[in-house]
Amino acid sequence: MAEIAASMVMELRSRTGLGMMECKKALAETGGDMAKAEDLLRIKSGAKASKAAGRVAAEGVVGIHRSADGRTAAIVEVNCETDFVARNEDFIAFAKRLAELVAAKAPADVAALSALPLDGGSVETVRQALVQKIGENLSIRRFQRFSTPAKLATYLHGGSRIGVIVEYDGGDESVGKDVAMHVAASGAPGAVRPVCVSKDQVPAELIAKEREIFSAQAAESGKPAEIVARMVDGRIAKFLGEVTLLGQPFVKNPDETVEKFLKSKSATVQAFTMYVVGEGLEKRKDDFAAEVAAMAKA
Repeated sequence: MAEIAASMVMELRSRTGLGMMECKKALAETGGDMAKAEDLLRIKSGAKASKAAGRVAAEGVVGIHRSADGRTAAIVEVNCETDFVARNEDFIAFAKRLAELVAAKAPADVAALSALPLDGGSVETVRQALVQKIGENLSIRRFQRFSTPAKLATYLHGGSRIGVIVEYDGGDESVGKDVAMHVAASGAPGAVRPVCVSKDQVPAELIAKEREIFSAQAAESGKPAEIVARMVDGRIAKFLGEVTLLGQPFVKNPDETVEKFLKSKSATVQAFTMYVVGEGLEKRKDDFAAEVAAMAKA
C-alpha cells in the first residue's frame, strides 16, 4: 500500500476536525482517496458534515451596495494579507466602491470588473496604486449582483467579514433585515449554513449523498431493515430542515422556524447569498508538530 503523505492527513483533518491517526487510517483504508476517506470518517464518527467550507484563510473585507430604490444590490469580497490592512479605511472604501460599480455596471466577471473605469484609470490601476500605498497584495476575489422587482435587504457583520443579501417580498424593511441577520448568524463557527431557501431547492445529488452516509451509519446499529429505513428517513428530514433557510430555527426566536416567522409577516424569500471572508481558502495557523510526531512514532 502506498505511503500516506502527512499533507494528505492534515488536509483530511482540517476537513473533518478528527484526529490525525483516525485520518491516516481512513486514508489507508481507502487507498488515499480523499473523498472516500472523508465519507468513511463520517460513517464511523457520525460527523454531520465536512468542515472544509468553514475554513478561513485569507484576510479581507466584504463590500455591499444597495440602490436607493432597494431593487439592485451587489456584494464583493476583496482579500488582503493581514487583518491590520483589512481595517484600513482606504481598503474598506475600495471594496465599497467596487460593490457600487458591480451594482451599476453589471460586469460579467472579475476581469471585466477590473477593466471598468475608475478615478481616471481603471479598477486595476486603482488596485495597483493601493497595493503600492499599503504594501500588501490585494485581490478582488468574487462578486454577485441582484436585480429584482421585489425587495432587497443587506447586512454586514463582524467588521465587514460577513456580508448578506436577501431577496424578499412582503413585510417591511425590518423583515428583510431580520432574515439577513439570521443568515449572517449561520456563518459563525459551529453554525449550520443554509444551502438554499426551501426543501425543493436542495440538489438531488446532495440528498442522495447524505442518504448514503446516514444509511451506512444506521446499518451499523444492527437494527432490522425496516427500522433502519425509518431512521434514515428521519435523519433526511432533519437534514433538510437544517440546510434550508425556511426550515431553520429563527435566530431571534428559536421556538419558530424562519418559515413561520415569514408567514407571520406575510412575507416570502426568493433568494439569498452570504460571503464570509476567506471561506474555502487555506491559511493554516495550527501547529501540528506534536501530532505529526505522534503519528510518525505510531
